[in-house]
Amino acid sequence: MTSSDDGGYVHDPSAFDGDGTADTNNEAGDSAAESGADWTKNPRNPTTADRDFDWRGWVLVGVIIIAFLVAPLSILLWPPTLNYFVALLILPLFPAALLAITAVWATTRP
Repeated sequence: MTSSDDGGYVHDPSAFDGDGTADTNNEAGDSAAESGADWTKNPRNPTTADRDFDWRGWVLVGVIIIAFLVAPLSILLWPPTLNYFVALLILPLFPAALLAITAVWATTRP
């Protein structure tokens, strides 16, 4: 029991060509470019994107050095008279969180 006035998705085989691709107009009359399918017709070449290794990359390299060199050395040099909860849980947590946040920030472009 399917009807066109039920408000939900109803599969319409006549909306597709014989090779399985969608027609240029959907059932609402919008073209494929208007409905957001333009990227499938004209995809952007990744080489045209601005992906230079700039200052964001150097910030990420600095945070990697902190996370992989400074944090383990600080754990190693933590005085044994102090609490090991801080040395084994808190000291690795901050560089790991900083590295994760910096990696997302450095790889996303506005």
